[in-house]
Amino acid sequence: MRTIFQMGIPVSGKNMFPSNIAGLPTWFTIRASRHGYVGRRKEVDFLVAMNPETAREDVLNLEPGAAVVYDEPLQLRNLRSDLHFYPVPFDKLVAPVCPDAKLRKLVRNMIYDGVVAWLLSLEMPEIYKALVKQFGKRKAKAAELNWGAAQAGYDWAAQTLTKTDPYRAERMNKTAGKVIIDGNSACALGAMFAGVTVVTWYPITPSSSLVESLIAYARRYRHDPATGKATYAIVQAEDELASIGMALSAGWAGARAMTATAGPGISLMSEFIGLGYYAELPVVVFDIERVGPSTGLPTRTAQGDILKNAILSHGDTRHPMFFPASPEECFSMTIEAFDFAEQFQTPLFVMSDLDLGMNSWMADPFPYPDKPIRRGKVLSAEDLDKLGSFARYKDVDGDGIGYRTLPGTKHQAAAYFTRGSGHNEKAQYTEREDDYIHNMERLAHKFENMRRHVPAPVVRINERARIGFVAVGTSDYAVRESSDQLRHEYGIETSYLRLRAYPFTAELEDFIRRHERVYVVDQNRDAQLLALMRLEYEPELIAKLRSVRYFGGMPLDARTVTDEVVRQERK
Repeated sequence: MRTIFQMGIPVSGKNMFPSNIAGLPTWFTIRASRHGYVGRRKEVDFLVAMNPETAREDVLNLEPGAAVVYDEPLQLRNLRSDLHFYPVPFDKLVAPVCPDAKLRKLVRNMIYDGVVAWLLSLEMPEIYKALVKQFGKRKAKAAELNWGAAQAGYDWAAQTLTKTDPYRAERMNKTAGKVIIDGNSACALGAMFAGVTVVTWYPITPSSSLVESLIAYARRYRHDPATGKATYAIVQAEDELASIGMALSAGWAGARAMTATAGPGISLMSEFIGLGYYAELPVVVFDIERVGPSTGLPTRTAQGDILKNAILSHGDTRHPMFFPASPEECFSMTIEAFDFAEQFQTPLFVMSDLDLGMNSWMADPFPYPDKPIRRGKVLSAEDLDKLGSFARYKDVDGDGIGYRTLPGTKHQAAAYFTRGSGHNEKAQYTEREDDYIHNMERLAHKFENMRRHVPAPVVRINERARIGFVAVGTSDYAVRESSDQLRHEYGIETSYLRLRAYPFTAELEDFIRRHERVYVVDQNRDAQLLALMRLEYEPELIAKLRSVRYFGGMPLDARTVTDEVVRQERK
């Protein structure tokens, strides 16, 4: 994958691995496209069959004309006559390269890199460069050993194989200046630049690598230069309940605080999230979505927490959500999320998924932030000297947001109670009907005010289109490719609006009004994004909405979207 990237060809990589730790088969899929498509493609053109347990099934599932590189003893050639087969004697080739029998099992897998390089016209100097980058300077001997295996595979293929398939790679110039990174690492970098100081978490796939990356960055960059002491706190809690409780407490105390989890963890956090909403405590929660319900498919991707997170907890609650679709947005929207949570004094969900969070994506270098951190309505001792007093939950400015002080503010008027029970404007306990109604209406007004401040959607209007797409997150890659398929193969023109946040903004309503039908793309069974839209709009707009759903756990592919739209358009 890195070699293809270094040759200037748009590429992405997806690691498909089981949740069972018993050493079951895994797959790594690479999408390379001269057109720049990097979303999953359902069809496999070129298979390297290294899993004996699944090789037969993998071959039987291929479309006619695909190529197969395989370990010669598997005898896969006998399965079909409509494929291009390339048997390779891996054990025979690795023996001269690696005299140490204990290492051969590790090194033999590099043989196929050389074989595939010859078959696909990949440049061997780029293979070497990718190897050196992978192993690093400290493992130069290991890199050279593996390079010998790759070179042996290339030489053997050049001398032995006859290429019969049509697939090859040709150098381009479409990756210049870009990097390869996963979304979780990008979120971790964003949190660093946002000024996060308290991170509390409990490990869960697929969010763990976000905090693990953040730990590495913090250890490297977050120490007082004079004392050497850490200027951050990262706590692995005993469970998700404890982690969100600590994060909310840190937010109350004035820290920039966060936690990272997945759907099951979010479910456990429900009551505390309600406290954050009602007591108005800022915290950023990263939800790296996976397949449910229950344990579900922990190592498969989905967008199944949208509806739950919008109204998480009991009673009347509404929570903002950000939907990044790329590593660049994971970085920039994370920074924005911390500002937003403090500006509106509320829990905020950053909604990523396993596909974005754990897989390899091309990205432009992240821009260095040029705006100061926004802490929202925080009163200093000097402010209190001028005011004399303040009411924590009073809407002074008409935006639904009260003023707060931070613990330790040296002023006799700074103290207040934070209450998750009934309270009035002064944070005093009350069960009065009018106080409760007034407070809840203020919170609803604050939520409505968020619409003018959340990240705006990305809108592409096609004046010739009668239909449009609406999607979030990683559905973007499939939708954009599907739009091209619909135009080229069926003559169907489409517009597209990619939501980047909830609550929805005025652009969404305008988009629905100007199209006859709008296809809402969901990576879940129950069309949750569509359901959330139905809660907001009148029957006239709801009647225009159509659903495109996929919930099999694999990253969404364009052909699935195209086929479903064509089916519904032909009704």
